[in-house]
Amino acid sequence: MIADKIFLTKGVGVHKEKLTSFEIALRNAGIAPFNLVYVSSIYPPRCKHIAREKGLRYLRSGQIVYCVMSQNATNEPHRLIAASIGLAIPADGNSHGYISEHHVFGQTKFEAGEYAEDLAASMLASTLGIEFDPDQAWNEKEQVFKMSGKIVKTRNITQSAYGNWDGLWTTVISTAVFIYLK
Repeated sequence: MIADKIFLTKGVGVHKEKLTSFEIALRNAGIAPFNLVYVSSIYPPRCKHIAREKGLRYLRSGQIVYCVMSQNATNEPHRLIAASIGLAIPADGNSHGYISEHHVFGQTKFEAGEYAEDLAASMLASTLGIEFDPDQAWNEKEQVFKMSGKIVKTRNITQSAYGNWDGLWTTVISTAVFIYLK
């Protein structure tokens, strides 16, 4: 069973109960009516990235749906949280890519997104034999990866939020959702 399509989504939820704040984040992301099964970090060969709205049309309420999810939660007022998914897609469509999950306290949406993207690209680069300095900044590594001609695209989806001012639970999620057509 190999996914044909994938879409990215994100959401945030706030509630006095932690579980309910997670449910609201799932609703905000459009994926609450599905039975989510978490899988690890491989972007399938020949898998097409599509828009969330198009992807949701393939799914039915109650369906078992495989996904890679990053989530974070806090009930500390003003605490910055983020959840990010990074993608690295190889130029060779017959090869697999990587999906990374990154959840963190204190990073901005931009910082968390770049970090997740860097993680995915670094995992893919290491399997493709691309030489790089792991201590370089992401923008420098990104140039090396893309100039190699072996990594065609990287991207991320990130949700960040500050903890609710009244101490309610705040949950953020970012998710890569797999779609199987066969």
